[in-house]
This record gives sequence, C-alpha cells and structure tokens, in this order.
Amino acid sequence: MYYVYVLLSEKDKKQYVGFTKNLKLRFEQHCKGLVQSTKDRRPLILIYYEACLNQQDATKREKYLKTHYGKMFLRKRLKSYFTG
Repeated sequence: MYYVYVLLSEKDKKQYVGFTKNLKLRFEQHCKGLVQSTKDRRPLILIYYEACLNQQDATKREKYLKTHYGKMFLRKRLKSYFTG
C-alpha cells in the first residue's frame, strides 16, 4: 500500500501534500525536521490520508490534490475540521 497524506502546519496554517509507502515513518520524519520542505513549518498535524494500491495511483492522487480542484475537494472533505 501507498499513502497520500496531507499535513497542516500549525506555524503558517498551510497544507503539505505528499505520498509514501510507510505513513508512520514519514510522519515521524516530518515531525523531527528531517524533510527539507517542511522542517521550517513545524509543528505539523496529519489531517488526512488515503490508501492507494500502487505508487502510480498514489502519485496521480498527490498531483490531483495539489491542483485547484484537489484543494477544493480537501476543503469540502475536511470542512468540519476547519470550522470546528
């Protein structure tokens, strides 16, 4: 399984979308500052993830979630999280 995930930076309130084969390990790497793109945006919260059967599906889904329509999908999907 591969996972597409969304992190929320508590520092700048921006989202980061990525994919991985080992979600727990990757999230730990983000939290410890071992990932260049998020190390200055900590602390981070895992707010969403999806499981994919293979890497190709995960990369396609990651690219989609980074588009305007993907961001709208996430906003709608996580509406209750953002509004409380």
